Amino acid sequence: MNEYQVIVVGGGAAGMMAAGQAAKGCAKVLLLEKKERLGRKIAITGKGRCNLTNEENVSDFVSHYPGNGRFLYGILRDFDNVALRDFFASYGVETKVERGGRVFPVSDDAEMVVKALTTFLADNGVEVRAGIAVEDILIENGQVKGVRVAGQTKYLAPTVIICTGGASYPATGSNGDGYRFARKLGHSVITPRPALVPLKTSEEWVKELQGLALKNVEATLWIGGKKKSAEFGEMLFTHFGVSGPIILTLSRQAGDALRKGDQVELRINLKPALALDQLDARVQRDFQKYSNKQFKNALEDLLPQSLIPVMIRLSGINPDGVVHQISREERKRLVGLLQELPMTITETLSIETAIVTAGGINVLEINPKTMASKRIEGLYWAGEVVDVDGITGGYNLQAAFAMGYRAGRSASDSALSLV
Repeated sequence: MNEYQVIVVGGGAAGMMAAGQAAKGCAKVLLLEKKERLGRKIAITGKGRCNLTNEENVSDFVSHYPGNGRFLYGILRDFDNVALRDFFASYGVETKVERGGRVFPVSDDAEMVVKALTTFLADNGVEVRAGIAVEDILIENGQVKGVRVAGQTKYLAPTVIICTGGASYPATGSNGDGYRFARKLGHSVITPRPALVPLKTSEEWVKELQGLALKNVEATLWIGGKKKSAEFGEMLFTHFGVSGPIILTLSRQAGDALRKGDQVELRINLKPALALDQLDARVQRDFQKYSNKQFKNALEDLLPQSLIPVMIRLSGINPDGVVHQISREERKRLVGLLQELPMTITETLSIETAIVTAGGINVLEINPKTMASKRIEGLYWAGEVVDVDGITGGYNLQAAFAMGYRAGRSASDSALSLV
């Protein structure tokens, strides 16, 4: 048996930060990762570019976490976006700000982020053992004693931080181990479900638009015939439905509604910068410009090429008809479609394909000041395994790093107080 002061289970964003901070606090730390290398999910985030955080004022961060944002209030102030950027800059990872306040490495290389965190662990003397799966958390009289791994090997420590991730992208190691540990230890788990995930639609015409990306559009979510949320930005059509930043942000609410059996619809405003009368005037100008052309050849100034046949069919206007013969009623119908292109949402993609998992360890059973369990002495939780989730834009990684920071420092202080 091997003795340590802090054991961290999981080598993702929260786990690496927690282990490094615990060791920086002078604790003897062991980091166990079931995969052969650390930071596998970090390496694929942001399409391999790694959206680390957001430049928004940290006081406004909480509003971007539909899943228990208030729990993070003090945690984010303890290790905010400025502190995170400074941390990575100290390891040679300079950052830049892009549209929507998204913060990326200047290199656009997520592997640089993983390398920085790996160096951080080495600099502080963390013992890393990869390719080792933890099978059980050892408890005695309500107190953590360590962990057991495959082959009955035990590693002992008075504190254990569980950073096993959610249930998204299981190939990276996040396959729900933390939930199994939690239930066995008497913690309640809020049912895991996909948070940031593409949506499937019933309309067949969507398949024709596969690969079409739209910028500066507004997507509105309607549940049971009532408008619930709206997002402005980019979206993408796929062979099964829709994806992209604004769709992912709406997906959590859409998924929850679908699970309740509610009717869910998306309406896309293709020209949100124009009010209804302004858009109608714009269409009339185009119709005057192309008055002697067939309708199918008169929309090039208004729409992407691949979207034109779809909009013509949905409008019910004769594609071969001459533009100056289009009636006022038909034009109004087209304008209405431009402002509200409707799609029926049938389901989300699976949780395995989601960027982030909603649900997890009930935050009411975790002390936000330390990330310590209220059930088991010496047990800590951090990262996506906790029932906290944010929208796209760097908020989820910021939360994982901040939770890891607080858990690592708290576990270290606790373990050293026992010496």
